[in-house]
Amino acid sequence: MTDPLSTPLPAFTLRQLAYFVAAADEGTITGASAALRISPSAMSDAITELESALRERLCVRRRAHGLTLTPAGEQLVLTARRMLAEAEELHRSVGGGGRLSGPVVIGCYPTLAPAILPPLLQDFAALHPEVELSIREATQDRLAEDLASGRIDVAFVYDMLVPGDTERVRLYELQAHALLAADHPLAGRTTVRLEELVDDDLILLDAPPSSEHTLSVFAEHGLRPRIRHRTAGYEVVRTLVARGLGYGILVSRVANPNSYEGLPLVAKTIVPAVRPVAIDMIWAPDRPVPARTRALIEFARGVAWPV
Repeated sequence: MTDPLSTPLPAFTLRQLAYFVAAADEGTITGASAALRISPSAMSDAITELESALRERLCVRRRAHGLTLTPAGEQLVLTARRMLAEAEELHRSVGGGGRLSGPVVIGCYPTLAPAILPPLLQDFAALHPEVELSIREATQDRLAEDLASGRIDVAFVYDMLVPGDTERVRLYELQAHALLAADHPLAGRTTVRLEELVDDDLILLDAPPSSEHTLSVFAEHGLRPRIRHRTAGYEVVRTLVARGLGYGILVSRVANPNSYEGLPLVAKTIVPAVRPVAIDMIWAPDRPVPARTRALIEFARGVAWPV
């Protein structure tokens, strides 16, 4: 039998890795030491000892310019995050009595949040009360960055502009529609054609990937819309459309037929039908998926999402 003591022990500690990751996140020794409530000298000494143990320079420390990671440091941050997460999972699995517990950070594209978040924050939370759910709403480029860095555990996104190196589950699909004011000349129609809208003013939801999707819908028909206003706010689009300032092309629907100000709106089916937009749940393939996150993924797969 192999003697456990014959297995070489690492020359560094988890505490040193945690201090280094904190310094990388904060950008300064002072900021990281304040966040962890230790002295700057203890933080600096731990990073120096880590560099000595690994025989690599991990960062450049300049008093006036903070801390800059070297290529080796950037690689170590990614590895250290995984090691620290695995150590935390080990602690939870041994001391948790089989119950799911711990944090799960959910990323969500803002227009999906009203449909996605309620069943997770209420129904899943009721099943697993010791799991600490938190949310981050952001555009999909930001969510992809947060997923790669480990700042979020899963993200709910449209299947557009999503990195190809993510694990994913398809949840449902939505069809884009035209949003019109109630007194728009086409409001009485059952369906509308893009050719009938293209010379009118477009209120563009300008948040990736919504803007790209809207413009691609027109481009696929050889059309170029006339954009009057751009806004990153879903409700702002609905409000401006209701006031008659233009039309909107949206994917997500709301039960309330009125704008934020109470003015009436109508949603019209676009013909010929444009390609549907899929809603996916994604997570990083290169990190362990804790049991609590896996449970959230399985729960989301079983929800009867609105279509």
